[in-house]
Parts: sequence; C-alpha cells; structure tokens
Amino acid sequence: MADLVVTLNAGSSSVKFALFAADAEWPRLMVSGAVEGLGARPRFRVEIVDGKASERKLDATLGHGQAIAEIFNWVEDSYPAATVSAIGHRVVHGGLRYSAPVIIDAETLAELKALIPLAPLHQPHNIAGIEGACEAFPHVPQVACFDTAFHRGHAFVDDAYALPYSYYEQGLRRFGFHGLSYEYISRRLRIIDPIHAEGGVIVAHLGNGASLCALKGGRSIATTMGFSALEGLPMGTRCGEIDPGLLLYLLHSEGMTPSELSHLLYERSGLLGLSGVSHDMRVLEASKEPRAAAAIAYFIHRIKMEIAALTAVIGGLDALVFTAGIGERSTRIRAGVVDGLGWLGLALDKTANARHESLISAPQSRIPVFVTPTDEEAMIARHTIEAAGLSVAAR
Repeated sequence: MADLVVTLNAGSSSVKFALFAADAEWPRLMVSGAVEGLGARPRFRVEIVDGKASERKLDATLGHGQAIAEIFNWVEDSYPAATVSAIGHRVVHGGLRYSAPVIIDAETLAELKALIPLAPLHQPHNIAGIEGACEAFPHVPQVACFDTAFHRGHAFVDDAYALPYSYYEQGLRRFGFHGLSYEYISRRLRIIDPIHAEGGVIVAHLGNGASLCALKGGRSIATTMGFSALEGLPMGTRCGEIDPGLLLYLLHSEGMTPSELSHLLYERSGLLGLSGVSHDMRVLEASKEPRAAAAIAYFIHRIKMEIAALTAVIGGLDALVFTAGIGERSTRIRAGVVDGLGWLGLALDKTANARHESLISAPQSRIPVFVTPTDEEAMIARHTIEAAGLSVAAR
C-alpha cells in the first residue's frame, strides 16, 4: 500500500482528521472524520470515500489527548497493513519566522508554544494535536502547516500598523489567517480559470471565521484579518473591525478586565452578539427575528466594504470567489454581496446561484463570480508529502 498521510486540525471542541494516500501528483483522500463535541457530548464520526459513514458516542470526559489517541487507534485498527509515513498539522500562527511548512522538532514546538499569546483560542489546541501525534507515532515526521504563511510576503503598507516603528520590528504587525484555504483556492482557480487566476482576484472565505484575501498572480497581496483573528469582517462570535477607542472605554470607564474583554470580543460578539439569536448563519436565515435580519445585513455590508477596499489595493478586480461554509452554501449572502457590487461590473445569475453552481455570475457580468469549495486538509496533505519527501516526483 502507498504511504499514508494523516492530517490533523485540532480546534477548541473538535479534532478533524483525514487520511490520504501519497500515490499521485495530488494527495488522494481515503477517509475524513472528526471527534466532535469535546467538553459536552463527544462523538467519533468517520466517512470512508466511496464507502460507509459511521458515528459513535464517546465518554463525556474525553479531552483532546484522548481524542487524538482515539483517531490513531482507529487508523491502526482499520489499516493494519498500512504505514503512516507522515502527519500534517494545521497550525494557526507561524509568527514572523515560518513562511512555509516545516518538520517539527523540539525547538520548533517550543517556538510554536511561544506564539500562544498571538492566537490564544487556536494555538494551544493545535499544539495539543502535535503532542498527541508525537506520542502515538514518535518516529513519524510531523509537519506544521501555517495559516499565516501564505500572507508572509505582504508589502510594508499592507503589513504594518501606524504605531511607533519599533513595534513593527518587534513583530506587532498584520499576519492574516485562513492562508491554507486561500492557497488551495489559488491553486484550484488556476485549473478552473487560468486566465483570470493570474489577475486580481478576491476570495471570500465566509464561515464561522470569516475573512477576505486579495490575490494577484495567485499570491496574497492583502487580507482583512490582521494581528489576530479578530480583525476585519464580523464572524460567528468575533467582532471584526472595531474602534480601539471603544475598547479603551470598556477597560477604563466600564471597568472590564482584559479577560472579560477578550471573552466579549471572541465569544459574545459578531453574528451572535448582533442578533441575540445564534452564531449560525443557517439559524439566522431561518429566523423571523428582526435582529437576525439586521445581523445578516451588517455581515453583507461589511463584506461589500472590504471587497471595495481590496479592489483598490490590487488595482481592479478580475474575479470573485466565494468559499467556506457560508460562502459555499448561502445563496442569500452571495446574492446580497454581488447585487450590492453592480457598480464594479458584477451581475448575478439567480438560477445558477440557487443551484450552487460553480459559476454564478450572469453572462453579461464583466467579472466572473465563482463558488469553489475549499479543502484545507488536502493542502495540508500536499505540504506534508513534500516536506517529508514522500512525493511521487521525489521517489
């Protein structure tokens, strides 16, 4: 059997995994699954490509370490004759040093732990995934694939904040996130529409976490997320763009502690905070509550503002791509954004949008509008295969 590559994406309440065969130019997906509901009602879900799907409940006390052990026990039991040759990890923050995937050693792991203050809600879980995988497979190469790496080539004007320059030198700058998703879409667009892919493209990664990225020639030029995953668009529970003066007011005049402020901005804001109903776009779209409609309108409004700004940065728009959970599934959000940007030359084909077709722009639209599923796991697997020297070309 071909070399097997496992990818891990450890979040706050779940550990997603996928199993790929490294026997072709692009990784071949064999299995996808997750341990979900950690801290509440954990369950193990797995889906075999061209095979059956299954799900079972797990012990309520299960933590990240046990969840990862559960995944690797399943892999070993299900593929006893196979060899797990490398394990790839999604790591949210790579800081200034990491602009490409890297084999993890003790020094790298220590540096990733030092970045926890820059991504407190994500980095600890990513590291837990690495440590669990190292324990299960101590002699297998572990590869860190960074969400920030795709954006590391930005110009100073897209990287800096207008603070004293010494802060920029310290590394207090705009990093950007969702890079693995944007890199995958960039590569995919070269196949779908190679001519427009080389021009100015804006990708809308719209999910519970949401951001936009402006590409030129397939490279990231600017993105809406910055120093943290709070900046830019409003998200499921995160605030997005906000006046820092308001934060100072909450700290000094309202007496909030830093911990309370962090909880407000990361977990009580965004679509949830505005609507008072839910962070889930599907629930908001089904709701008759006026505040749910207002939250949706605000989300669309901010997307349009950011698209206009990014278009200016890259000197014009040649293609718009929607991806991630909301971007791939919400006809209402896509229609609201495109209909509001007719002045840019965008026009929507309502039938194509309703059918979730890959091209949803009308024939008269100057600019093509695509709906393209993202695949961060495949991107992680590709990087892992290359970093571990398992690629078909390398052999």
